[in-house]
Amino acid sequence: MTHYFLGVDVGATKTHALIADETGRALSLGESGPGNPESFGYDSLGHVLRASTEEALATAGIAVGQIAGAGFGIGGYDWPSQREPILQEITTTGLRAPLEIVNDAIVGLVAGAAEGWGVAVVAGTSCNCWGWDTERRIGRMTGFSFLGEAAGAGELVSKAIQAVALAWTWRGPATRLTQAFVELAGLRNVEELLEGLSLGRIHIGARAAPVVFRVAAEGDAVARELIEWAARELASMAIGVIRQLDFETLSFEVVLAGSFFNGSPRLAEAMGEAIHPIAPGARLVRLTAPPVVGGALVGMEQAGEDPRPVREPLIRSTEEMMKRK
Repeated sequence: MTHYFLGVDVGATKTHALIADETGRALSLGESGPGNPESFGYDSLGHVLRASTEEALATAGIAVGQIAGAGFGIGGYDWPSQREPILQEITTTGLRAPLEIVNDAIVGLVAGAAEGWGVAVVAGTSCNCWGWDTERRIGRMTGFSFLGEAAGAGELVSKAIQAVALAWTWRGPATRLTQAFVELAGLRNVEELLEGLSLGRIHIGARAAPVVFRVAAEGDAVARELIEWAARELASMAIGVIRQLDFETLSFEVVLAGSFFNGSPRLAEAMGEAIHPIAPGARLVRLTAPPVVGGALVGMEQAGEDPRPVREPLIRSTEEMMKRK
């Protein structure tokens, strides 16, 4: 009898539900919108869980009762008090199989780490860092930027705009970021830029991060230091998790996940320079697999299966399926 497994990855922009069998063959992929419960509420989470799971089941041609194990990576799942309301929303899908709920950083870790354990640093609009060991002991951040975990695209752009203001007020060095942001906003000069920003008439957000990376690549010292700052912050989070899990003397992978790492190779280089004095055996790797694969692998583990032998075929078959959609 074929065994089927469900993996779900719920984020701030989209939700994926993957169904796979025990051979590592991806059968179907359901998609829905964002469902982070901190941003959109538990009702929205329930809606995207049902929509994505129902689509995946229908495409695979199986019933929910045939699922042997499931893994859910939920963006915004940061504290134990959130587990019960998330479980309540999962039950509305009709799923009764053994399951696990983890922060979405963990499904990225499981998808990206060959042995299924280590540390994952996720950086997109903002950032997060989680890890677990072979016994599934968790190491983590709080998940909230105002508590000192701020080194994604949004925070980089904010720091860059501050640098422009510091230069204009003669509190900091001149930077090519000034003209770059003036041109981005379609304005005549820096005074118009700062006036518009301070009075709320214009907004420059995370999508402007490529401007900072470009100016840094052109050699601007201020922009280059901002990239170094982001790398130090991201490395600091990884080091925190490494210490929590006693990884200092081990050989393990640090999975770098998220579009922010596309900005500059210097991010990974500088992170390695900061991490290796603490954990020489850390290997920094980019996540190239679809994160939802990690959810399915967690589901296999919940059903008592060893997911490691089928990880690579599941990655390949999921990538091929996504190309066809």
